[in-house]
Amino acid sequence: MARHDARNWHDCTKMTRLFLVASILLLQGASGQRVKVEPEVTSYPGQTVNLRCAFTDATGIQLTMVTWIYEPKEGERLNIAVFHPNFDPNYPDSPVKGRVSFTPSPPSLTSPSIQISNVGMTDEGKYICEYATYPSGNEQGITYLVMLAKPQNSATIVTVDAGTKPVVVARCESKDGRPAAQISWVTTANGNATTVSKPGTDNTVTVTSEYRMVPTAKDNGKDISCVVSHRTQVKPDSHAMKLAIQYAPQVSITGYDNNWYVGRTNVVLTCQATGNPVPVTVQWKTMTGEMPDTVQIKDNQLKVLKVDDAVNTTFVCEVKNRIGTGKDQVTAIVREPSVNPSNAGVVAGAVIGSLLALLLVAALIAVLVTRSRRQQQGYRGNGGSDMKTRIFGGGKKASKNGTGGGAGSGGVGGGNNNGPIYVYNESSPHQGLGEKNNHHQPLTIGGVATTPTAQDILLSNDLDDAERRKFDELEEDERYDHFTGGAPILQLRPPHDQDDIIGDYMDDDMESQRDGSVISRTAVYV
Repeated sequence: MARHDARNWHDCTKMTRLFLVASILLLQGASGQRVKVEPEVTSYPGQTVNLRCAFTDATGIQLTMVTWIYEPKEGERLNIAVFHPNFDPNYPDSPVKGRVSFTPSPPSLTSPSIQISNVGMTDEGKYICEYATYPSGNEQGITYLVMLAKPQNSATIVTVDAGTKPVVVARCESKDGRPAAQISWVTTANGNATTVSKPGTDNTVTVTSEYRMVPTAKDNGKDISCVVSHRTQVKPDSHAMKLAIQYAPQVSITGYDNNWYVGRTNVVLTCQATGNPVPVTVQWKTMTGEMPDTVQIKDNQLKVLKVDDAVNTTFVCEVKNRIGTGKDQVTAIVREPSVNPSNAGVVAGAVIGSLLALLLVAALIAVLVTRSRRQQQGYRGNGGSDMKTRIFGGGKKASKNGTGGGAGSGGVGGGNNNGPIYVYNESSPHQGLGEKNNHHQPLTIGGVATTPTAQDILLSNDLDDAERRKFDELEEDERYDHFTGGAPILQLRPPHDQDDIIGDYMDDDMESQRDGSVISRTAVYV
């Protein structure tokens, strides 16, 4: 209740003055408002005030005497000045004696105004100009003297620590004002104000207002203004401030983009911290306790010169101030080097081109292998029987030259006596032409064994892998010497009596190819 006493007294006094002024005006209206006064006069301490009074219409009325009455408070009446035409002005004992006088001097009954010099704050109150008349009786007019005192306004911020209970964070004061000042607050912070008024010196009033709230870190630095309104001021007096709330550091690490790959250079982590008071120490460390050799630390920055497996760890930034300690951490995950997006198209093109090239090579090899197998199958399937038929007289070409038609695999007919003819012997015991475990044995020609040629061996297709590798490792001339012992590989010229047979055989032996060429089905091409 005490905090509102001054304000309630001021409000009650104001309402009382308004009610009395209204009553006076009604009385004056009922009596023709013949006593004219000013409803209110204001003044500052030390000044001189004039309180005017006049009787406007004295027709049919005899004015006898005029008296000025002072009421410092309700129910207390003090005569301060009396004038009668037949006597000198009189100034009874009062708080204003010696400072009050009629003006002009000498006064008259029609205009008995007074003045009070060097007024003080205690001179405030109600002043009544009262006429004694005949036959109407007493008529009066009331003037309120309002003393003004311009207050001294101030505002201060109260520094507090962040907490969970409401505390005073700002204080505003309007000191020694008259009448009492009005104080309000403007802020976005969530709180409320409490205001207290108390008497000041020389009948003044001092008003104090405090703003209370639960202080948090996020409210630190917010704007708050104390606004003082007073009658003596042309406009409200505003005092802008910022809340001062102390709290432990709040820390965050920035700079990690989740793209630390092996070989990346000059990546930086920044430790950002806010706190009140300002943090004084910043410390970097790792969860393992050891800082990698490629790391450099300067103030609140941690720089990794080159990313490797050693920085695959958790970095911690710890910040301290007077209130407490705050920290944050980030776990760095080292990845394999990533492909540069700008080269993705080139890489993709190269991969696709390589695949296409491999497919073309594979297709070409498949075609060549297939053709080679077909030729070898033709040699074994057709060439073997044809050769045996042609050589041993089993075909039409042989009979044409008088060869025996029923010659077996071990001999020839009687028409073939002009020279040796190579004969393929399926039952030959030598390796390469028989079983794979046999060596190359001489062919039987007319009952005579001869050494097989390279053509015979290759046409047989029975070389084992070891023999083929040995054959491939030899020089071209040595290959045939190895198998023939230096003997001729092929019969260059048949006997004269076999020209027709061989000629017909050659005609029948030729085979057309897809590219337009003609090759022999039985000849060996090296």
